[in-house]
Amino acid sequence: MKLNSSTVIVGNKVVLVPYKKIHVPKYHKWMQRKDLQEATASEPLSEEEEYHMQNTWFLDEDKCTFIILDKKIINSTNNEIDAMIGDVNLYLSNIDGKKIAECGIMIAENSARGQGKGFEALALMLKYGCEVLNVQKFEAKINLSNYVSLNLFKKIGFKLIDKNIFLEAILVNEVQEEYKKWLNEVTNGLSIISYDELLRCNLNS
Repeated sequence: MKLNSSTVIVGNKVVLVPYKKIHVPKYHKWMQRKDLQEATASEPLSEEEEYHMQNTWFLDEDKCTFIILDKKIINSTNNEIDAMIGDVNLYLSNIDGKKIAECGIMIAENSARGQGKGFEALALMLKYGCEVLNVQKFEAKINLSNYVSLNLFKKIGFKLIDKNIFLEAILVNEVQEEYKKWLNEVTNGLSIISYDELLRCNLNS
């Protein structure tokens, strides 16, 4: 969405940047992998189709996505492509006056898993959803065999409420003030800068 097109969210382990055309070739390569197709319930696209999807994410006001960068790598190399480790998304809808967002996250680089980077990236996105997009309820649909993602969403406050015919678990998180306070605690150290500043500053400062 255009709202986050110049927004960079800096955490302790990861940096979230808007999905831009420069990210498409590496993202496209990720999505040719069978394991990621299965984990995200996605069909492989051509690179041309991937560029079209990136443009759709930029234009549509009901979709918000950030590319996840490894903070250590972006600090040491100033190279976004080398630092890319995954993405995190929100699909927005308005039902009976309530802003609802379906969440998704992918850590594509195996070397970046098991280090709390997915947890922080998701927490940063949820905080952004609450404070900037005014989301009142989060949802997630996760393959029942994807134990890592299921555990991640439960750890971050989602509750399993149902299963669907596609063998997906349906999890929800109703946003309350106490939850917002908890998000503030787990995202301590967060800062927001402009995309133009990204490569001109020390992200540790």
